[in-house]
Amino acid sequence: MKISEWLDSKEAENIDVSQIELPGNMAYIEDPDETIFYKEVKPCGLFCTRNHPFSTVERFGHWYYCRGQDKEAGIHSSEMKWKLFTRDRDLALRTAKEHIE
Repeated sequence: MKISEWLDSKEAENIDVSQIELPGNMAYIEDPDETIFYKEVKPCGLFCTRNHPFSTVERFGHWYYCRGQDKEAGIHSSEMKWKLFTRDRDLALRTAKEHIE
């Protein structure tokens, strides 16, 4: 089952899917149809492999999955992670940009 189909089925069950956890490895099995936005704050250099604040918006069918780590968390932190599923492209982009600026 595709992510968009699974979200549709949960929404049909009157479940709020905006903050839902995807089951198992579903997020790793399916590649997004497109990545609409990605920004990472990485002042320590290209080859640093530690955690950095980022925001991304990926489209799965008619759903947008935006996620990231707040810029306020700081460099190399694993705190302040966030996510949002929505059908509203503008809301997804606005949310992602707000968390990284």
